Amino acid sequence: MALTLTKDDLEKIGSTLGAKPQDKGNNVRYELEDTEQHRKLALEVFPDIEIGKRRGALVSVYTPTAHLQLHFCTAYVTSDVLGEVTFVGESGGKLSGLTVERTGGCSLYANVDRSILSGDFTTLGPEVMLSGIALSLTETMLPEPGAPIKAKSASVRKSRTKGGVASASPRRKRAGARK
Repeated sequence: MALTLTKDDLEKIGSTLGAKPQDKGNNVRYELEDTEQHRKLALEVFPDIEIGKRRGALVSVYTPTAHLQLHFCTAYVTSDVLGEVTFVGESGGKLSGLTVERTGGCSLYANVDRSILSGDFTTLGPEVMLSGIALSLTETMLPEPGAPIKAKSASVRKSRTKGGVASASPRRKRAGARK
């Protein structure tokens, strides 16, 4: 069963990003801008739509120079300390994460091997380390490795993470990740 984002989830995302959710019917839009850094982006979250022959959550980010999408979002993590929300999708032990920052920045990590999330980051090259650190916050929301895909249901995450939402610990910041 796919993650279905609730009104409370959408409010929490908006609160973390400092943006008011704008109900657009089948999606919610957040507009972020940092004039000092000349950044601007729009985040659109489709909580539960048809994607091909299945239903799921879809996350889109629009910037002046890019359009990024994450299909079948299975979880998200908010960090008020870092001012960001990371949306994650998992398939076959590979993760994709889309991080949106309050200041209008965004990062995409695609097809990341799940095993690097709990490994020793110091053994990884810097170009690999960043994705491991960024997505490590989502690890507690994911089913155990080798568990059937069915185990990714919202009810499993709810019992493990109080509603499929985890709050970030300061660990990521200390590990040297970007702000």
